[in-house]
Amino acid sequence: MVVDDRDVAACWDDNAEVWTRHVRAGYDTFRRFYNNPAFFEFVGKLSGQRVLDAGCGEGLNTRLFAQRGATVVGVDVSPNMIEAARAEETRRPLGIGYEVASMNDLSLFEDATFDTCLSTMALMDCADYPGAIREIHRVLRPGGLFAFNVCHPCFTYDILDWDYDHNGECLGVRLGAYFQEGAYEEQWWFSAAPEDEKADTEPFTVLYFHRTLAEFLNPLCETGFRLEAIAEPRPTDAACEKDPRLWKHQVVPQTLCVKGRKG
Repeated sequence: MVVDDRDVAACWDDNAEVWTRHVRAGYDTFRRFYNNPAFFEFVGKLSGQRVLDAGCGEGLNTRLFAQRGATVVGVDVSPNMIEAARAEETRRPLGIGYEVASMNDLSLFEDATFDTCLSTMALMDCADYPGAIREIHRVLRPGGLFAFNVCHPCFTYDILDWDYDHNGECLGVRLGAYFQEGAYEEQWWFSAAPEDEKADTEPFTVLYFHRTLAEFLNPLCETGFRLEAIAEPRPTDAACEKDPRLWKHQVVPQTLCVKGRKG
């Protein structure tokens, strides 16, 4: 499948209304109980930083960054997602600016505009990942922080099967086609969404790009980022009790967190 930013934008434009409603209702439990707590601990303090949120969607995490004392601008390739984010900023102002822009074309910003760039669970949906890394590097000031998380490239769900024992305990995964890179389309719901919500609407259609671990890390080094840390977070027992689907990620991580610094 050959796709570009226009396809990605069209996909998220179609998802925007239901996605926004379901995220704001709290149905994205992996984000609430697992990915966000791990990522915020990984990133550290944001107070006083001028932050770019790359791939901000409807702005939930953008608002959380602002609530931690950052001055934030969010960008997303989907006009409908940005419209939803701006509407929420109008309702509950936090001083956030939102712009329609691809991560691989941040030309509306000058060089060295931001202290920090954050991207949460978005870069695996970016059609031109190396281009995005170059643009993020350009708009960061010298010494600026870049941190992101993505679905762990070693355990992309379309290329693995879960193994369980006779008691239903997760043993691990059987992995295949790791080097089969490219664009994939999948459909899914937030599992926590009520059944009546699912009955009335179509599932999300999501385009993502399977890349190897090397393809995620090498462009950072080639562009001039100094890798500072990598994390493969495990959900806590408390998180797993809130959403039992997380128990298997104490065996196999769902996400990869990466932190780099502009030289």
